[in-house]
Amino acid sequence: MQHEDQLKKTAKTTVAPGKGLLAADESSGTIAKRFDSVGQENTEETRRAYRQLLLTADGIENYLSGVILYDETIRQKTDDGQPFAEALKARGIIPGIKVDMGAKDLALHSGEMVTEGLDGLRERFAEYAELGAGFAKWRAVITIIGDDKPSDACITANAHALARYSALAQEAGIVPIIEPEVLLDGDHSIERCAEVVGKTLDACFDALKNQGVLLEGTILKTSMVLSGKDASDRADVQTVAEKTVEVLKAHVPAELAGVVFLSGGQGDVEATAHLDAMNKIGGLSWPLTFSYSRAIQEPVLKFWAAGKSDEAVKAYLHRSEANSLASQGKWSEDFEK
Repeated sequence: MQHEDQLKKTAKTTVAPGKGLLAADESSGTIAKRFDSVGQENTEETRRAYRQLLLTADGIENYLSGVILYDETIRQKTDDGQPFAEALKARGIIPGIKVDMGAKDLALHSGEMVTEGLDGLRERFAEYAELGAGFAKWRAVITIIGDDKPSDACITANAHALARYSALAQEAGIVPIIEPEVLLDGDHSIERCAEVVGKTLDACFDALKNQGVLLEGTILKTSMVLSGKDASDRADVQTVAEKTVEVLKAHVPAELAGVVFLSGGQGDVEATAHLDAMNKIGGLSWPLTFSYSRAIQEPVLKFWAAGKSDEAVKAYLHRSEANSLASQGKWSEDFEK
């Protein structure tokens, strides 16, 4: 395969020991909601200024291997005119790019979604490679609704799209991150979540194999195995860790480059504690690390919106270091005191 060595090297660097990803790829609409929550005006310049803090904070290179960017952001520059992608590379951080066009209603399947964005993706990948992207991300949305959903049709459609995206990414020399997110919404048990995550992962890896995707140059971004947020008896941290590790061992091929987790509606410390507990179990074929958005950014955004940039950077480094430690199984609650 063309780019095979490059893909393997980039993937390995992306999941390097003690490092993880910052997901800063919120769409303009999504970040508008976050800005509204802190009374911040949502303009291209305010988005640029906020993300400049995230991408250029001194010391962040100690904890981050990469940052997932939005289309707007990978085209923006720092105050002194340096492209954001170049600013990241100068710190040894890999720029990444979100390439999907969002989840849309799946025809004939009420309440279910399929992610779009394959049309023209080969040409977009060529441009993103020129702009400096080393990896990409595509998110699928899987919803648990009772015993009947997700349907086989929903899982299969999203797995196929993830695989086709991955093949196009690797053709361009870009490492694909596949993100089949099983949503936290609902009152389902952790056992039901485990069943759905396992079934989804099986479909995804079958589809990747069918498309000839190089697993050593691919990263999985997955949900943790959690009780639904409305469940009456939600599983504790250790149970979540054990169930998640159990599912990954049963359904993720050993040759995959690595696994990164989304925080998926969890609190800052909760997401860190879950990651740490999994790494304390150990005995895995691949690194387990983080690819968090809100679980890192939430305290940062509040300080930044209040004009307290120094405090924002301090909070950013604190949460990033916490997750770095958790990715090595070295975090404890004392770190948060």
